[in-house]
Amino acid sequence: MTRTPLSGVACSIARATDLFGDAWTTLIMRDVLVGIRRFDELAEDLGLSRKVLAARLARLVEEGVLTRERYQVSPPREEYVATEKGRELYPVLLALMAWGDKWYAEPAGPPALVRHDACGHVATPVVSCDSCREPLTVTDTTQLPGPGGRVGPGTRLLGPLIAARGGAEPDPGTQRR
Repeated sequence: MTRTPLSGVACSIARATDLFGDAWTTLIMRDVLVGIRRFDELAEDLGLSRKVLAARLARLVEEGVLTRERYQVSPPREEYVATEKGRELYPVLLALMAWGDKWYAEPAGPPALVRHDACGHVATPVVSCDSCREPLTVTDTTQLPGPGGRVGPGTRLLGPLIAARGGAEPDPGTQRR
């Protein structure tokens, strides 16, 4: 089954999900960011076919999320290293991990803990406001229209809803059918 591309949807979640909505891609990034960077190690850890792994890694390199760096000259061997774009995915993965720990951890507890090296404490990741540092939740935030918002596939109802909150209707010239 062919997946519908989401790269044209006027929604940053849709566009990010277009790349990271695949479970294997997300787990590849988890492994690379934690320190498993070589193809054979990734294949062994994830238990995924080499063909699928190669395809996912190629897309991550193409998207500028990972880069290949040579670690051995003869025979030539490369490992995958997160770029700045890839490293900035880490807080997203931590938030997903915290949610999974809360709702899906086994009775023994979560499979991994995160230590904040600066203070030495085991931390629970929290998404917070960059101004006041308070946690952001669905009950205390409001989505407002942004400059790239438009009505179209994936935002036919959401676009006007968000636009109404800002007191402006989406520009009909930017609507896609």
